[in-house]
Amino acid sequence: MKKDAIAIIPARGGSKRIPKKNIKLFHGKPLIAYSIETALKSKLFDKVIVSTDDEEIAKVAKEYGAEVPFVRPKELSDDYSSSGDAVAHAIKLLKTKGESFRYVCTIYATAPFLQKEYLIKGFETLKNSDAKMAFSVTSMPFPIQRTFKITKDGRCEMFWPENFSKRSQDLEEAYQDAGQFYWEDISKEWKEIPFGSQSIPVVLPRYLVQDIDTPEDWKRAELMYKVLQEES
Repeated sequence: MKKDAIAIIPARGGSKRIPKKNIKLFHGKPLIAYSIETALKSKLFDKVIVSTDDEEIAKVAKEYGAEVPFVRPKELSDDYSSSGDAVAHAIKLLKTKGESFRYVCTIYATAPFLQKEYLIKGFETLKNSDAKMAFSVTSMPFPIQRTFKITKDGRCEMFWPENFSKRSQDLEEAYQDAGQFYWEDISKEWKEIPFGSQSIPVVLPRYLVQDIDTPEDWKRAELMYKVLQEES
């Protein structure tokens, strides 16, 4: 049965801080495999596609059940290209082949904590609303109203000094992009920037969220994943 939804996983080669990050073994399995397997297990998608410029990534993606129907152009695979560029390219290319979908879910290749129940929640919430997007978020671990910067002379300067004496529980809670998935209803046009009133937040617990951009991030993610496995 056609679900009218597609998952697109952008995964370019050439990672510099963590070489071959997208297919580096994470607890015995290529990192990208977690995103592919969770997308497939959710049974939400007509297709799960990996957009990549890298033959090795393409090979691994196919081994874990994803489709790789095209090679991403080099001009969309450099350090300045965004995931949005890759997804737009994929949608456009699929349309030229007569394939169209109403719902597109961008899933990051670096999301080993991705859970199918949150993917499903995001899809159902978006489908039953007038919103344009539903995406993964998590709460900030510290009140942003009491943050500060380090000045050029090595001293501290609060962004909002008036909040120094306020109790953290009296300050409004803030949220951040969890960097796992982004559902979009592409039949609707943006009337404002993303992450505004046209977007629905799908709140994840902080223990399921970890950016993986540096070797330190990688080590932290491995430790977090190990603990979750031991507790499950």
